[in-house]
Amino acid sequence: MSPVADPSCTQNGSYSSAAVSVIKCVEAVTAAKMESNADDADDILKLLDTTRPIKVDRPRSIGERSFNELSAALSPRHYRNYDNSSRVDHLDYVYSPGRWSGFNSPRSMSTHFESNPIVAEAWESLRRSLVYYRGEAVGTIAALDHSEEQVNYDQVFVRDFVPSGLAFLMNGEYEIVKNFLLKTLHFQSWEKTVDHFKLGEGVMPASFKVIHKPEKNIETLIADFGETAIGRVAPVDSGFWWIILLRAYTKSTGDSSLAEMPACQRGIRLILSLCLSEGFDTFPTLLCADGCSMIDRRMGVYGYPIEIQALFFMALRCALTLLKQDSEGKEFVERIVKRLHALSYHMRSYFWLDLKQLNDIYRFKTEEYSHTAVNKFNVMPDSLPDWVFDFMPCRGGYFVGNVSPAKMDFRWFCLGNCIAILSSLATPEQAAAIMDLIEARWDELVGEMPLKICYPAMEGIEWRIVTGCDPKNTRWSYHNGGSWPGQLSFLV
Repeated sequence: MSPVADPSCTQNGSYSSAAVSVIKCVEAVTAAKMESNADDADDILKLLDTTRPIKVDRPRSIGERSFNELSAALSPRHYRNYDNSSRVDHLDYVYSPGRWSGFNSPRSMSTHFESNPIVAEAWESLRRSLVYYRGEAVGTIAALDHSEEQVNYDQVFVRDFVPSGLAFLMNGEYEIVKNFLLKTLHFQSWEKTVDHFKLGEGVMPASFKVIHKPEKNIETLIADFGETAIGRVAPVDSGFWWIILLRAYTKSTGDSSLAEMPACQRGIRLILSLCLSEGFDTFPTLLCADGCSMIDRRMGVYGYPIEIQALFFMALRCALTLLKQDSEGKEFVERIVKRLHALSYHMRSYFWLDLKQLNDIYRFKTEEYSHTAVNKFNVMPDSLPDWVFDFMPCRGGYFVGNVSPAKMDFRWFCLGNCIAILSSLATPEQAAAIMDLIEARWDELVGEMPLKICYPAMEGIEWRIVTGCDPKNTRWSYHNGGSWPGQLSFLV
């Protein structure tokens, strides 16, 4: 997802196509709120109810349901096998038919939003970002802004396409998403090497590009698995996003034939094989290098970053509903259920931070050696940053950025916490606490240019040591507290 720079930072001039659409839709809703003279200016649901489109009989799209329903189709036996608290019926959600709908499109019957030029411009921008291969749309490029040449912003990024893909699904444009899923699956079968070292078979690309050669009337595809990326790090998140989008496509269309294709079933199993393999780990979380996800530069997220763990959890739950109950599928289902049980316990117990837990850490004893140790990761109380005491409200909490031996990254990361809610990794109480914290710290986390990727930004000696003096990640810029409007879709 391409960032949008703060007014204080001019380096990030490129807007992602998904971000443009989200910004303009949010602006349209804001304008509509002003026109409606609603009694409660903060109650956007009340506004949407007053401008409800005509009901159209069609399959409910992913936008018309809570994202928690992604895994609601799991049979009760799966839940009983690992954790009753993981049930997805804990979040209150009121469904209103026709409330969510594509704007300025054949499937939209909304009279108010359809006439709004901002929304129309948003859809136009999204369509101009489409990439075609042999006459078929296969994705959207990272950015439309050509004022400054960027290294790879003309490519289709797997993670970037997800918000765009959800918009197309809500609009009934299923073929675009299907083409994208099949093309990225095709890349998975390629042999992947970096400096004579062969990558795992299940690795999905970070991005791909269509090369046009009009003089020869040839179109070719090239994919980047990390061998050309800055830092040469393979993307861990791409496979998770692919599974999540496949589940969204299946749920939105009501058609499971794509997911049941042998190639798709094999693709899911290959991704899971990479993640569920047994090794030296004593934790159910995934060990990752810096730069392996949306934060694709050195930012001190090596270890067990919250974004990867939340995506991992969500992808596992989606895979549980997508895998066929054949001999190979059943084996993976059993492994997934066991991992979900361990992962949910670990994340809810050790990554969660609220005022009570903050006080407990402040009083932690160190060098505890026994099975009854309270400070299991030997976190030093002196490592608590000063800012976290002011940042933590009386009501509220969040999943910290990283937890590993003697290390706890107390930074707030937006995407990881939003995905934790959407996937039901967070308990009902934790989900409410995360939203309470966002509300209490709205100026810091959202502000006038939404939405901060993380908080707070690093500066001074900390920035020099952690980022290696990265000029692109100066404070409040890019990954270092920069504003990423594309994340608004997950917050909403």
